[in-house]
Amino acid sequence: MKAMTVIRNKRSRCQYRTSKRLPQGKSGGVQLLLIQTIDPLGRQGDIVEVKPGYANNYLIPQGLATVATDHHKRMIEKHKAQLAEIQKKRLVGLQSLADDIRTKRVSIEANANEEGHLYGSVGPDEIVKALRGEGIVLTPDQVRLSGPIKELALYTVRIYLGHGIESELKVWVVPAVAEK
Repeated sequence: MKAMTVIRNKRSRCQYRTSKRLPQGKSGGVQLLLIQTIDPLGRQGDIVEVKPGYANNYLIPQGLATVATDHHKRMIEKHKAQLAEIQKKRLVGLQSLADDIRTKRVSIEANANEEGHLYGSVGPDEIVKALRGEGIVLTPDQVRLSGPIKELALYTVRIYLGHGIESELKVWVVPAVAEK
């Protein structure tokens, strides 16, 4: 079905534009084909059903999904083997990154009192910055802390890389060296 929309231009003439509605799914949502893997929704190449607002305002404009037409469905079926190979290479890359992270140890300097309690806390941003110094680029949401780091000590931090691949990183929180 096409919906008619009336648009008025500067000279007050009416123009009629037809807008294409997105294909509806069984539960009244919108059927989309995922271009990229989105953890809560599905994997690349899956056909998912989402609410129209989520589709129109986020997934389609960000290039994460497209309309699930018959043509797109046929193309996905043809390229399933290629997609599986690409996914396999991506998983191998993520696994090697996880192994690399497991061998790293980073130290973060923080201001602390004599008992070893930090004046602030160390969060994911500081850990990501320390890893960037080691040549590993992550985002703060990939760092999973069990609680705030508020003392000088050695911590084991979980790193979630996606697709079910996790790693552990040893983080030393050491006192900041006072410059004179």
